[in-house]
Amino acid sequence: MGELVLANLCRRFGSVEAVKDVSLSIHDGEFVVFLGPSGCGKTTTLRMIAGLEEITSGKIYLDGRLLNDILPAERDIAMVFQNYALYPHMTVYKNMAFGLKMRGAAKADIKARVARAADILSISHLLDRYPRELSGGQRQRVAVGRAIVRNPRVFLFDEPLSNLDAKLRAQTRVELLKLHRQLSATSVYVTHDQIEAMTMGDRIVIMLDGSVQQVGAPMDIYQKPANRFIAGFIGSPPMNFLSARLVWVGAQLELRGQGLRIPLPADKAARLGQTPGEEVLLGIRPENLLLRPPTPACEPLLAQIEIVEAIGSDIYLNFSHAGTPMTARVEATVDIKVGQEVAVYPDPERIHLFDPQSGVTLL
Repeated sequence: MGELVLANLCRRFGSVEAVKDVSLSIHDGEFVVFLGPSGCGKTTTLRMIAGLEEITSGKIYLDGRLLNDILPAERDIAMVFQNYALYPHMTVYKNMAFGLKMRGAAKADIKARVARAADILSISHLLDRYPRELSGGQRQRVAVGRAIVRNPRVFLFDEPLSNLDAKLRAQTRVELLKLHRQLSATSVYVTHDQIEAMTMGDRIVIMLDGSVQQVGAPMDIYQKPANRFIAGFIGSPPMNFLSARLVWVGAQLELRGQGLRIPLPADKAARLGQTPGEEVLLGIRPENLLLRPPTPACEPLLAQIEIVEAIGSDIYLNFSHAGTPMTARVEATVDIKVGQEVAVYPDPERIHLFDPQSGVTLL
Protein backbone atom coordinates (compact mmCIF):
# COMPACT_ATOMS: atom_id res chain seq x y z
CA MET A 1 0.00 0.00 0.00
CA GLY A 2 1.02 3.61 -0.52
CA GLU A 3 -1.93 5.94 0.13
CA LEU A 4 -0.46 9.38 0.83
CA VAL A 5 -2.61 12.17 2.32
CA LEU A 6 -1.60 15.81 2.78
CA ALA A 7 -3.92 17.71 5.12
CA ASN A 8 -3.73 21.54 5.28
CA LEU A 9 0.05 21.46 4.84
CA CYS A 10 1.89 24.75 5.43
CA ARG A 11 5.52 25.82 5.53
CA ARG A 12 6.66 29.27 6.59
CA PHE A 13 10.13 30.80 6.52
CA GLY A 14 9.77 33.82 8.78
CA SER A 15 7.11 36.00 7.18
CA VAL A 16 7.27 34.09 3.88
CA GLU A 17 4.65 31.38 3.41
CA ALA A 18 6.27 28.96 0.96
CA VAL A 19 3.47 26.38 1.07
CA LYS A 20 -0.09 27.45 1.84
CA ASP A 21 -2.74 25.05 3.10
CA VAL A 22 -2.10 22.19 0.65
CA SER A 23 -4.55 19.30 0.92
CA LEU A 24 -4.35 16.32 -1.41
CA SER A 25 -4.95 12.56 -1.48
CA ILE A 26 -2.52 10.52 -3.59
CA HIS A 27 -3.85 7.04 -4.24
CA ASP A 28 -1.94 3.78 -3.96
CA GLY A 29 0.02 3.15 -7.17
CA GLU A 30 -0.72 6.59 -8.61
CA PHE A 31 1.87 8.73 -10.41
CA VAL A 32 1.25 12.35 -9.37
CA VAL A 33 3.27 15.25 -10.77
CA PHE A 34 3.71 18.57 -8.97
CA LEU A 35 4.17 21.24 -11.63
CA GLY A 36 4.85 24.94 -11.42
CA PRO A 37 7.41 27.71 -11.94
CA SER A 38 10.47 28.13 -9.73
CA GLY A 39 9.57 29.20 -6.20
CA CYS A 40 5.99 27.89 -6.33
CA GLY A 41 6.46 25.52 -3.36
CA LYS A 42 6.50 22.16 -5.14
CA THR A 43 9.96 21.04 -3.97
CA THR A 44 9.31 22.28 -0.43
CA THR A 45 6.14 20.15 -0.39
CA LEU A 46 8.10 17.14 -1.59
CA ARG A 47 10.76 17.64 1.06
CA MET A 48 8.10 17.84 3.78
CA ILE A 49 6.73 14.50 2.59
CA ALA A 50 10.25 13.05 2.77
CA GLY A 51 10.83 14.49 6.25
CA LEU A 52 13.71 16.70 5.06
CA GLU A 53 11.77 19.92 5.67
CA GLU A 54 10.03 20.95 8.86
CA ILE A 55 6.22 21.19 8.75
CA THR A 56 4.90 24.50 10.09
CA SER A 57 1.32 23.21 10.30
CA GLY A 58 -0.83 20.48 8.82
CA LYS A 59 -0.43 16.71 8.68
CA ILE A 60 0.95 14.01 6.40
CA TYR A 61 -0.38 10.46 6.49
CA LEU A 62 0.90 7.31 4.77
CA ASP A 63 -1.63 4.48 4.84
CA GLY A 64 -3.27 6.14 7.84
CA ARG A 65 -0.01 6.55 9.79
CA LEU A 66 0.83 10.11 10.84
CA LEU A 67 4.33 10.95 9.57
CA ASN A 68 4.88 14.40 11.09
CA ASP A 69 7.21 13.22 13.87
CA ILE A 70 8.64 10.19 12.07
CA LEU A 71 12.31 10.35 11.03
CA PRO A 72 12.98 10.33 7.26
CA ALA A 73 14.70 6.93 7.42
CA GLU A 74 11.65 5.40 9.09
CA ARG A 75 8.96 6.75 6.74
CA ASP A 76 9.20 3.95 4.15
CA ILE A 77 9.72 6.61 1.49
CA ALA A 78 12.61 6.78 -1.00
CA MET A 79 13.72 9.98 -2.72
CA VAL A 80 15.59 10.47 -5.99
CA PHE A 81 17.39 13.82 -6.07
CA GLN A 82 18.08 16.20 -8.92
CA ASN A 83 21.86 15.99 -8.47
CA TYR A 84 21.96 12.16 -8.11
CA ALA A 85 23.73 12.42 -4.70
CA LEU A 86 25.99 9.41 -5.33
CA TYR A 87 29.03 8.68 -3.19
CA PRO A 88 32.01 9.26 -5.53
CA HIS A 89 34.34 6.87 -3.64
CA MET A 90 31.90 3.94 -3.83
CA THR A 91 31.17 1.64 -6.74
CA VAL A 92 27.68 1.45 -8.20
CA TYR A 93 27.03 -1.71 -6.20
CA LYS A 94 28.11 -0.09 -2.93
CA ASN A 95 26.09 3.05 -3.68
CA MET A 96 22.97 0.98 -4.17
CA ALA A 97 23.68 -1.26 -1.18
CA PHE A 98 24.69 1.47 1.27
CA GLY A 99 21.25 2.26 2.64
CA LEU A 100 20.40 -1.40 3.17
CA LYS A 101 23.75 -1.99 4.86
CA MET A 102 23.13 0.91 7.26
CA ARG A 103 19.78 -0.66 8.16
CA GLY A 104 21.48 -3.92 9.04
CA ALA A 105 20.12 -6.00 6.17
CA ALA A 106 21.69 -9.41 5.59
CA LYS A 107 24.38 -9.60 2.91
CA ALA A 108 22.43 -12.17 0.91
CA ASP A 109 19.35 -9.96 0.97
CA ILE A 110 21.37 -6.90 -0.08
CA LYS A 111 22.95 -8.81 -2.96
CA ALA A 112 19.59 -10.07 -4.17
CA ARG A 113 17.92 -6.65 -3.99
CA VAL A 114 20.76 -4.88 -5.78
CA ALA A 115 20.85 -7.55 -8.49
CA ARG A 116 17.09 -7.24 -9.04
CA ALA A 117 17.19 -3.44 -9.24
CA ALA A 118 20.20 -3.48 -11.54
CA ASP A 119 18.44 -5.96 -13.82
CA ILE A 120 15.27 -3.82 -13.93
CA LEU A 121 17.33 -0.74 -14.85
CA SER A 122 19.73 -2.57 -17.22
CA ILE A 123 22.81 -1.49 -15.26
CA SER A 124 24.06 -4.91 -14.13
CA HIS A 125 27.22 -4.40 -16.20
CA LEU A 126 27.97 -1.17 -14.33
CA LEU A 127 28.01 -2.49 -10.75
CA ASP A 128 31.81 -2.37 -10.45
CA ARG A 129 32.22 1.13 -11.86
CA TYR A 130 32.50 4.41 -9.96
CA PRO A 131 30.17 7.39 -10.57
CA ARG A 132 32.94 9.31 -12.38
CA GLU A 133 32.99 6.53 -14.99
CA LEU A 134 29.27 6.87 -15.77
CA SER A 135 27.28 9.12 -18.08
CA GLY A 136 24.56 11.40 -16.71
CA GLY A 137 21.84 8.96 -17.70
CA GLN A 138 23.66 6.05 -16.06
CA ARG A 139 24.14 8.02 -12.84
CA GLN A 140 20.43 8.78 -12.78
CA ARG A 141 19.63 5.07 -13.16
CA VAL A 142 21.91 4.30 -10.24
CA ALA A 143 20.11 6.92 -8.13
CA VAL A 144 16.78 5.33 -9.04
CA GLY A 145 18.19 1.89 -8.32
CA ARG A 146 19.27 3.00 -4.86
CA ALA A 147 15.63 3.92 -4.22
CA ILE A 148 14.27 0.67 -5.69
CA VAL A 149 16.34 -1.59 -3.42
CA ARG A 150 14.56 -0.14 -0.41
CA ASN A 151 11.22 -1.39 -1.76
CA PRO A 152 9.48 1.71 -0.37
CA ARG A 153 5.78 2.45 -0.28
CA VAL A 154 6.33 5.81 -1.98
CA PHE A 155 8.91 7.12 -4.45
CA LEU A 156 9.69 10.84 -4.50
CA PHE A 157 11.40 12.36 -7.56
CA ASP A 158 12.83 15.88 -7.31
CA GLU A 159 13.35 17.07 -10.91
CA PRO A 160 15.44 13.96 -11.66
CA LEU A 161 15.86 14.66 -15.40
CA SER A 162 16.81 18.32 -15.34
CA ASN A 163 20.57 17.63 -15.65
CA LEU A 164 20.18 15.48 -18.78
CA ASP A 165 20.25 16.65 -22.39
CA ALA A 166 16.97 16.79 -24.32
CA LYS A 167 17.30 13.43 -26.10
CA LEU A 168 18.39 11.56 -22.98
CA ARG A 169 15.69 13.29 -20.95
CA ALA A 170 12.99 12.00 -23.31
CA GLN A 171 14.46 8.49 -23.25
CA THR A 172 14.77 8.41 -19.46
CA ARG A 173 11.23 9.74 -19.11
CA VAL A 174 9.93 6.68 -20.97
CA GLU A 175 12.11 4.38 -18.84
CA LEU A 176 10.75 5.88 -15.62
CA LEU A 177 7.18 5.35 -16.81
CA LYS A 178 7.92 1.71 -17.66
CA LEU A 179 9.54 1.32 -14.24
CA HIS A 180 6.50 2.79 -12.52
CA ARG A 181 4.16 0.36 -14.28
CA GLN A 182 6.44 -2.54 -13.43
CA LEU A 183 6.71 -1.67 -9.73
CA SER A 184 3.14 -0.32 -9.32
CA ALA A 185 4.45 1.96 -6.59
CA THR A 186 3.02 5.31 -5.53
CA SER A 187 5.16 8.04 -7.07
CA VAL A 188 5.31 11.80 -6.53
CA TYR A 189 7.30 13.68 -9.15
CA VAL A 190 8.31 17.35 -9.07
CA THR A 191 9.13 19.25 -12.26
CA HIS A 192 8.87 22.65 -13.94
CA ASP A 193 8.74 20.94 -17.34
CA GLN A 194 5.15 20.75 -18.60
CA ILE A 195 6.02 18.06 -21.17
CA GLU A 196 7.20 15.77 -18.38
CA ALA A 197 4.05 16.52 -16.42
CA MET A 198 1.68 15.96 -19.35
CA THR A 199 3.30 12.72 -20.51
CA MET A 200 4.04 11.11 -17.13
CA GLY A 201 1.35 12.03 -14.64
CA ASP A 202 -1.88 10.21 -13.87
CA ARG A 203 -2.76 13.53 -12.28
CA ILE A 204 -1.04 16.91 -12.23
CA VAL A 205 -0.96 19.27 -9.25
CA ILE A 206 -0.30 22.80 -10.49
CA MET A 207 1.12 25.21 -7.91
CA LEU A 208 1.73 28.95 -7.84
CA ASP A 209 3.02 31.05 -4.93
CA GLY A 210 2.68 28.12 -2.53
CA SER A 211 -0.95 27.34 -3.37
CA VAL A 212 -2.54 24.56 -5.39
CA GLN A 213 -4.24 26.07 -8.45
CA GLN A 214 -5.72 22.93 -10.01
CA VAL A 215 -5.55 19.14 -9.71
CA GLY A 216 -6.58 16.86 -12.52
CA ALA A 217 -5.72 14.50 -15.36
CA PRO A 218 -3.32 16.06 -17.89
CA MET A 219 -5.83 16.50 -20.73
CA ASP A 220 -8.54 17.76 -18.38
CA ILE A 221 -6.21 20.53 -17.24
CA TYR A 222 -5.17 21.29 -20.83
CA GLN A 223 -8.73 21.47 -22.11
CA LYS A 224 -10.38 22.98 -19.02
CA PRO A 225 -7.85 25.21 -17.20
CA ALA A 226 -9.19 26.70 -13.97
CA ASN A 227 -7.68 30.15 -14.56
CA ARG A 228 -5.58 32.26 -16.87
CA PHE A 229 -2.28 31.31 -15.22
CA ILE A 230 -2.85 27.61 -15.88
CA ALA A 231 -4.10 28.28 -19.41
CA GLY A 232 -0.93 30.20 -20.21
CA PHE A 233 1.42 27.87 -18.35
CA ILE A 234 0.21 24.60 -19.91
CA GLY A 235 0.72 24.27 -23.63
CA SER A 236 3.57 24.90 -26.06
CA PRO A 237 3.38 27.36 -27.70
CA PRO A 238 1.35 29.01 -24.95
CA MET A 239 -2.26 30.12 -25.27
CA ASN A 240 -2.97 33.44 -27.01
CA PHE A 241 -4.93 36.11 -25.11
CA LEU A 242 -6.96 39.05 -26.45
CA SER A 243 -9.25 41.57 -24.77
CA ALA A 244 -12.89 41.39 -25.87
CA ARG A 245 -16.42 42.17 -24.77
CA LEU A 246 -19.76 40.39 -25.02
CA VAL A 247 -22.32 41.87 -27.41
CA TRP A 248 -25.82 40.71 -28.37
CA VAL A 249 -26.56 40.98 -32.10
CA GLY A 250 -30.23 40.02 -32.28
CA ALA A 251 -30.42 36.57 -30.69
CA GLN A 252 -26.69 35.93 -31.22
CA LEU A 253 -24.13 36.53 -28.49
CA GLU A 254 -20.81 37.60 -29.95
CA LEU A 255 -17.31 38.40 -28.81
CA ARG A 256 -16.16 41.76 -30.13
CA GLY A 257 -12.75 43.37 -30.00
CA GLN A 258 -10.29 45.26 -32.17
CA GLY A 259 -10.53 43.48 -35.53
CA LEU A 260 -12.33 40.64 -33.74
CA ARG A 261 -15.83 39.20 -34.10
CA ILE A 262 -16.62 35.68 -32.92
CA PRO A 263 -20.23 34.41 -32.69
CA LEU A 264 -20.56 32.14 -29.66
CA PRO A 265 -22.16 28.72 -30.21
CA ALA A 266 -25.56 28.49 -28.49
CA ASP A 267 -24.40 25.99 -25.86
CA LYS A 268 -21.47 28.18 -24.85
CA ALA A 269 -23.62 31.31 -24.72
CA ALA A 270 -26.11 29.50 -22.47
CA ARG A 271 -23.35 28.31 -20.12
CA LEU A 272 -21.73 31.70 -19.94
CA GLY A 273 -24.54 33.75 -18.40
CA GLN A 274 -22.52 36.98 -18.48
CA THR A 275 -23.91 40.49 -18.85
CA PRO A 276 -23.78 41.87 -22.41
CA GLY A 277 -21.15 44.58 -22.74
CA GLU A 278 -19.00 42.98 -20.07
CA GLU A 279 -15.24 42.92 -20.66
CA VAL A 280 -13.67 39.45 -20.87
CA LEU A 281 -10.31 37.97 -21.76
CA LEU A 282 -10.36 35.67 -24.76
CA GLY A 283 -7.96 32.73 -24.76
CA ILE A 284 -7.28 30.56 -27.79
CA ARG A 285 -4.60 27.96 -28.30
CA PRO A 286 -2.30 28.19 -31.35
CA GLU A 287 -3.72 24.98 -32.86
CA ASN A 288 -7.22 26.52 -32.76
CA LEU A 289 -6.28 29.43 -35.02
CA LEU A 290 -7.29 28.05 -38.41
CA LEU A 291 -6.39 28.96 -41.98
CA ARG A 292 -9.91 28.15 -43.18
CA PRO A 293 -13.28 29.48 -41.97
CA PRO A 294 -14.79 27.41 -39.15
CA THR A 295 -18.46 26.74 -38.48
CA PRO A 296 -20.09 28.93 -37.25
CA ALA A 297 -18.30 31.50 -39.39
CA CYS A 298 -16.38 34.38 -37.83
CA GLU A 299 -14.35 37.26 -39.13
CA PRO A 300 -10.68 36.43 -39.66
CA LEU A 301 -7.79 38.05 -37.91
CA LEU A 302 -5.62 39.61 -40.62
CA ALA A 303 -2.07 38.71 -39.67
CA GLN A 304 1.20 39.83 -41.22
CA ILE A 305 3.57 36.99 -40.45
CA GLU A 306 6.68 38.12 -38.59
CA ILE A 307 8.42 34.79 -37.91
CA VAL A 308 7.93 31.30 -39.37
CA GLU A 309 9.18 28.45 -37.17
CA ALA A 310 9.28 25.08 -38.94
CA ILE A 311 9.69 22.33 -36.34
CA GLY A 312 9.13 19.35 -38.66
CA SER A 313 5.65 18.11 -37.76
CA ASP A 314 4.15 21.63 -37.56
CA ILE A 315 4.81 25.25 -38.42
CA TYR A 316 4.45 28.08 -35.90
CA LEU A 317 3.33 31.38 -37.41
CA ASN A 318 4.19 34.37 -35.21
CA PHE A 319 2.34 37.66 -35.73
CA SER A 320 0.85 40.57 -33.80
CA HIS A 321 -2.78 41.55 -33.44
CA ALA A 322 -3.89 44.75 -31.73
CA GLY A 323 -0.34 45.07 -30.38
CA THR A 324 -0.43 41.59 -28.84
CA PRO A 325 2.06 38.88 -29.95
CA MET A 326 0.25 35.73 -31.11
CA THR A 327 1.13 32.30 -32.49
CA ALA A 328 -0.79 29.99 -34.83
CA ARG A 329 0.14 26.32 -35.12
CA VAL A 330 -0.51 24.96 -38.62
CA GLU A 331 0.31 21.91 -40.70
CA ALA A 332 3.85 21.52 -41.99
CA THR A 333 2.57 21.34 -45.59
CA VAL A 334 1.49 25.02 -45.54
CA ASP A 335 3.66 27.34 -47.64
CA ILE A 336 3.72 30.71 -45.85
CA LYS A 337 6.56 33.22 -45.88
CA VAL A 338 7.68 35.97 -43.52
CA GLY A 339 5.93 39.25 -44.42
CA GLN A 340 2.95 37.49 -46.02
CA GLU A 341 -0.53 38.61 -44.92
CA VAL A 342 -2.65 35.67 -43.82
CA ALA A 343 -6.24 35.38 -42.60
CA VAL A 344 -6.50 33.23 -39.45
CA TYR A 345 -9.82 32.19 -37.97
CA PRO A 346 -10.39 31.53 -34.24
CA ASP A 347 -12.40 28.32 -33.82
CA PRO A 348 -15.50 29.34 -31.78
CA GLU A 349 -15.84 25.78 -30.47
CA ARG A 350 -12.38 25.89 -28.89
CA ILE A 351 -12.20 29.30 -27.24
CA HIS A 352 -11.71 30.05 -23.53
CA LEU A 353 -12.96 33.09 -21.64
CA PHE A 354 -11.50 34.47 -18.41
CA ASP A 355 -12.39 37.21 -15.97
CA PRO A 356 -9.90 40.01 -16.80
CA GLN A 357 -9.46 40.95 -13.12
CA SER A 358 -9.37 37.63 -11.22
CA GLY A 359 -8.22 35.43 -14.11
CA VAL A 360 -10.85 32.81 -13.19
CA THR A 361 -12.23 30.78 -16.10
CA LEU A 362 -15.68 31.84 -17.27
CA LEU A 363 -15.97 29.43 -20.18
